[in-house]
Amino acid sequence: MTILEIKEHIQNNSQNATDEFKRVFHGRGGLYEAWKHLTIDSIDDILSVALYSEEEQEDELLEMLKEFISTSRHKTIVLQRRYLKGSPSEIIVGELSDNLYVVENGMKIKLNLLSNKNSGYFPDMKNGREFVRENAKDKSVLNLFSYTCAFSLAAAFGGASKVSNIDMSKGALSTGRTNHHLNELEMKGISFHPYNILKSFSRIKKKGPYDLIIIDPPTFQKGSFEATKDYIKIITKLPQIASEDCTLLACLNSPDLDSEFIIQLVKERAPSFKFSHRLENVSEFASENEDRSLKNLVFKRDVSYNKEI
Repeated sequence: MTILEIKEHIQNNSQNATDEFKRVFHGRGGLYEAWKHLTIDSIDDILSVALYSEEEQEDELLEMLKEFISTSRHKTIVLQRRYLKGSPSEIIVGELSDNLYVVENGMKIKLNLLSNKNSGYFPDMKNGREFVRENAKDKSVLNLFSYTCAFSLAAAFGGASKVSNIDMSKGALSTGRTNHHLNELEMKGISFHPYNILKSFSRIKKKGPYDLIIIDPPTFQKGSFEATKDYIKIITKLPQIASEDCTLLACLNSPDLDSEFIIQLVKERAPSFKFSHRLENVSEFASENEDRSLKNLVFKRDVSYNKEI
């Protein structure tokens, strides 16, 4: 794919762009062989560009994007060189608001586009948040590895009676509180706990049982979580904290682990939870191999199954 073809691609994908987030080029899915290291997002009037490895044609790419925004809704270009550790993001054209946020289905989520790490928002999880919003009515929700609490926003918008957000990072939880205030949500029943999930089960259990449990861990985070050895510890505890008709959303974003990894863990360690279905991924994040892409797996607890391992 040439620079000109990328321009045509983002022009087509930007035709119906609004103030809501939209990925207009997704190289990370592997569908464009020479551009696996490039993503381009439309965020209201901002184009957010991320390079995950060095690009010889960077100058040409940026010149094309400057030309593109001259006839689009966009006024600002931000570039993240994710391959350079500690390198700040660069505003190529325009300016950024100090109170920047992204909009998703009417929800506002605070953004930090000048960080060279995560911006505070994971757009590929949109369908997971929609599922929570559609299934949270009058539910007690447990949001494990909550990060900046976007699932909590979805649950609150969906009418949850209670949401417990659990994450080791006090900074992420602070942003989570900001996100709730940004949306002018009633804070009664919404709590934020800076726990190490694997070491704080007794405290998590006290607030149960939970009707909807979300497990959305990092694939690997040193000193916190490693999916291959730690996911099983959480699955094993599920029956002790879940209500009789609990719904589980188990998420996995490792390219090296497929859906069966989670399905078999649940079958062996929490057999009263029956696999229901895998949520479709957001179409903008299409991948050459769906087994290596984001997995959002839904399980329903079978109340007729009383015996747990």
